[in-house]
Amino acid sequence: MRQNPAETLRRVLPKVREVLPVAGVEMQLTAAVSFLTILQEDSVSIHTYAHSFLQVILLHLEHRDAGVSNAWLETLLSVIEVLPKETLRHEILNPLVSKAQLSQTVQSRLVSCKILGKLTNKFDAHTIKREILPLVKSLCQDVEYEVRSCMCRQLENIAQGIGTELTKSMVLPELIELSRDEGSSVRLAAFETLVNLLDVFDTDDRSQTILPLVKSFCEKSFKADESILISLSFHLGKLCHGLYGIFTPDQHLRFLEFYKKLCTLGLQQENGHNENQIPPQVLEQEKKYISVRKNCAYNFPAMIVFVDPKNFHMELYSTFFCLCHDPEVPVRYTIAICFYEVSKLLNSGVYLIHKELITLLQDESLEVLDALIDHLPEILELMSTGGESSIQENKLSSLPDLIPALTAAEQRAAASLKWRTHEKLLQKYACLPHIISSDQIYYRFLQRMFTIMMTNNVLPVQKAASRTLCIFLRYNRKQEQRHEVIQKLIEQLGQGKSYWNRLRFLDTCEFIIEIFSKSFFCKYFFLPAIELTHDPVANVRMKLCYLLPKVKSTLKIPADKHLLQQLEMCVRKLLCQEKDKDVLAIVKRTVLELDRMEMSMDAFQKKFYEKDLLDQEKEREELLLMEMEQLEKEKQQNDGRPMSDKTFEKKRRDAKTPTTLPKSIPISVPGPSGTSTPSTSKEIKKSKLIRSQSFNNQAFHAKYGNLDKCPSKSSTAGYTPVSGLGKTSVISLTDDSFRARNASSIPTSFSPSPSLPSTSRGTGNPVDPKSSGSKDTQPRKATLKSRKSNP
Repeated sequence: MRQNPAETLRRVLPKVREVLPVAGVEMQLTAAVSFLTILQEDSVSIHTYAHSFLQVILLHLEHRDAGVSNAWLETLLSVIEVLPKETLRHEILNPLVSKAQLSQTVQSRLVSCKILGKLTNKFDAHTIKREILPLVKSLCQDVEYEVRSCMCRQLENIAQGIGTELTKSMVLPELIELSRDEGSSVRLAAFETLVNLLDVFDTDDRSQTILPLVKSFCEKSFKADESILISLSFHLGKLCHGLYGIFTPDQHLRFLEFYKKLCTLGLQQENGHNENQIPPQVLEQEKKYISVRKNCAYNFPAMIVFVDPKNFHMELYSTFFCLCHDPEVPVRYTIAICFYEVSKLLNSGVYLIHKELITLLQDESLEVLDALIDHLPEILELMSTGGESSIQENKLSSLPDLIPALTAAEQRAAASLKWRTHEKLLQKYACLPHIISSDQIYYRFLQRMFTIMMTNNVLPVQKAASRTLCIFLRYNRKQEQRHEVIQKLIEQLGQGKSYWNRLRFLDTCEFIIEIFSKSFFCKYFFLPAIELTHDPVANVRMKLCYLLPKVKSTLKIPADKHLLQQLEMCVRKLLCQEKDKDVLAIVKRTVLELDRMEMSMDAFQKKFYEKDLLDQEKEREELLLMEMEQLEKEKQQNDGRPMSDKTFEKKRRDAKTPTTLPKSIPISVPGPSGTSTPSTSKEIKKSKLIRSQSFNNQAFHAKYGNLDKCPSKSSTAGYTPVSGLGKTSVISLTDDSFRARNASSIPTSFSPSPSLPSTSRGTGNPVDPKSSGSKDTQPRKATLKSRKSNP
């Protein structure tokens, strides 16, 4: 049909028609799928398809094998979607009148029910009322409960096709009658259809007709089959939402108590029985009770809305506690999935469920942990920042309980074979700089990331640990700790004895290019990275070759001309001295790509403008983090007492108006001279400290949200999210007090230690006309240009 539809229809299809009546199950199923594929691929026009294939489909709808019959029915229902009305009327609707009669087989009547449900969306209300609804009513009163149940489940589709008025007058009476049917499956179908149609009915219908039915259904559910109880527990949230506002206080309390009873259903019977001694029917009943409690966990957010979040502690907390401590994994798994929704609904009361978060983090089942960590960053943010000032201290004091739970969860995931859960958890740990202090991360998490990178055998887990470590480093506030981490990365990974560690160092370099500013990479990691061109292992050299375009994209001309020369020298040596043919082939391709790359300049270029602004933003944040550390030291010296992390965290979280970083930053804006009175200088330092404190809270919002969105594809200039400040670029700030600060107050937080390589861009041109002059008399404009190693 794809290659030659006309000849296929003329010569092949007749043979298929001949053989299908006597074909086996396999061939019937294949034919049904093939006919459906031909329809979906539009191999022929709809008119041709109806003429050639429709009769074959209709002929086999009542095949004796249920699987074959369902396959042909699925194909027909898809065909009904696209057939014109006239064809539907003559070929399908008219024959249904006879097919739906009691004289026909049960299978024929069941097929008729499903076709009627599909046809209602294709005809107008008048045609449906005159030709379809009489058939629907007849099938709703069929002698077989299977037919009544099947037709009942199609009433939702029919109601959507005929509108509200006809639904109230024609469909609702049938639903009421079916809800009292002797067959439990029919009553269940009627109940579920009523719940799905709640939005169609007005307030009077809900209060006078549907609510009494629902109450009767709930009262009888414990005495009836447990399958009805399972359906009721699943739809209870939707039911309470649809009937909200028409409950009396007494009815409201009744439904709430009914829900609480379902949440603990079956738990009272578990008294340490030996499973081998329990009869099979009792075990089957317990499985149904587990399904009921699982459905209750699924509906828990809806029940919070039902009782109002303000009443959560009094009305639902004990139930939430029971669901989080349920003995069955499926129940705890479901409540873990809902935990984020519950946290959002509670808002300022989220601190109430902190203990349950710890419980689920420490759950023995990794499935529960995996479900919880999908939204772990958002949950932790709500835990740490949500709420009113009156209860702020309570929430902050509970955070230390969180750290042991997080570390234990990671160790439990690491000890299991479920490495994907471990990888996901490490990725989610990237949110921690916004939740806990820099020192807590350094002492409790950062070394663990190093250990995973060095010892874990699963590559995705190692990469996740590497990226998270880079984010920890990005928001670390202490120069000594930053330098220690950088030194470990270079010595233990970049210069490690294992080639596997050196490969992970290159992965880390890639993450640093993505997360940090270009200047940071050039200053600390550029030379250690290109040194690996001399690595004795071919795989390391090969991986470096793939990374070289991104490495080159961090350079700016002319400030980094000396680094560009070293890069070119390393590539030239690879071309001349490489003996491994695979590496040499990649080197040659890389050289061509490097030659095609356009270099970034110190000054902003139009084609890189957006990336340059983003890189400038990164660089500003790095500078502000350094200044924060310097100002904290000054404050400690002035006050004569150290500022603890706990105190700083409190001040950071209490900052209500964080400084907004401007989106567009001029390249050069002259500021006032640095000669200011002592009192003014004191006010400037105070202003800068407040801004720096608020920055740690504000900057992470902007950056963490963008980190995971950064694309991994290289552009023509090699991938890097942004371009950095050039040697002659100047950071200008909107705050006048910030502009007024002179060069003497700039910290040397990123000045390289003797053990770290430094490739500061200032070394490219030793004589810079903009950097000449006294530090005391130069304005701000002359002090923050080009990240010098020793400002």
